[in-house]
Amino acid sequence: MYDFAIIGGGIVGLSTGLALGKRYPNARILILEKESQLAFHQTGNNSGVIHSGIYYKPGSFKAKFCRDGSRSMVEFCQEHGIEHEICGKVIVATEEQELPRLESLLKRGLENGLEVQRISPEAVREIEPHVSCVGGIRVSSTGIVNYKQVCLKYAELIQKQGGDLRLNTKVLKISRSGKNQVVETNKGNFETQVIVNCAGLHSDRIAKLGQVEPQAKIVPFRGEYYELTPEKRYLVKTLIYPVPNPDFPFLGVHFTRMIDNSVHAGPNAVLSLKREGYKKTDFDFKDFAEVITYPGFWKLAAKHAPEGIQEIIRSFSKAAFVRSLQKLIPEVQAEDLVPTHAGVRAQALMNNGSLVDDFLIVQGENSIHVCNAPSPAATSSLEIGKAIVAQIAQLSHLETVATK
Repeated sequence: MYDFAIIGGGIVGLSTGLALGKRYPNARILILEKESQLAFHQTGNNSGVIHSGIYYKPGSFKAKFCRDGSRSMVEFCQEHGIEHEICGKVIVATEEQELPRLESLLKRGLENGLEVQRISPEAVREIEPHVSCVGGIRVSSTGIVNYKQVCLKYAELIQKQGGDLRLNTKVLKISRSGKNQVVETNKGNFETQVIVNCAGLHSDRIAKLGQVEPQAKIVPFRGEYYELTPEKRYLVKTLIYPVPNPDFPFLGVHFTRMIDNSVHAGPNAVLSLKREGYKKTDFDFKDFAEVITYPGFWKLAAKHAPEGIQEIIRSFSKAAFVRSLQKLIPEVQAEDLVPTHAGVRAQALMNNGSLVDDFLIVQGENSIHVCNAPSPAATSSLEIGKAIVAQIAQLSHLETVATK
């Protein structure tokens, strides 16, 4: 019998387990992960960026959690000796028509309380000598880290607190047992007072197993990357981003220096035909059918058809991908890039075709369901964990746990 059962061993599930252990040091905490290792999906395939929060709507969970989370993540890494670097980044306009959007982004960054500066093309080139632009923004608080290492430290601390981590344990069903819930898995049944659903790409399905309406459907988008060859890494010193199109839900291809000094270029954003489909050839009929029969998907596709077509072209044409990158660094050539890993983003989509643009945490009777936590969830993980625990603390029957 457990007090809390967390479904999902990614960075949000682990940060929640860590926060629960701090709030309820005597509680019995269980984390269930269906894979053979932690942080296997979104967390283990992300860009490793400690985001600043410049893109997010002021007052949103994303804006607050990311701003606070970037600080708490750096403090956590410093405390536990995890390699990281606050290298900063530049966001650049490559055409005159993008300058108004650059100014709007600067204003948003200032409204979010960030240390951001409008800089000239000459100042951009002092930071990134190979970039071509007509203006830019310097975001000094952006950093880089390996989030898998962060997760392993979270897990170590959870186990020191007495938490129970179970790998290779897939949730099959959720049922009731009096006031408690029973999580049925391929490795047996686990009874718990409270379920916390941090299942990422499968969070909507887990919510429904727990008789909770997730309010949106997870639609998987694959992001494909190239990597600069070692002899061309000198082209990128820090992180280089284009000005995002506010009408399109993704940031556009960019250059990211990783903590191991490799440089990744991308991603694009294409519909994945499988929720965990990291290759173009990956296909799952159930996953595909759910998307293709969902009205919200077709409304989204109609709204963003031109951009969507360009993303698909970039997926199949290296030349098209390279042309997008050359807008930022004209020197980059096709032979300078080799394919590297892809990631799949769990994006919640409403029935009306609108993407859920903030973190979505849905509360059940004895459960909390994280139904939308794409980027910047890794940066914000410690803050998301605290917020989930604050919601759990409002459940009256947990008073006995808190006072043990």
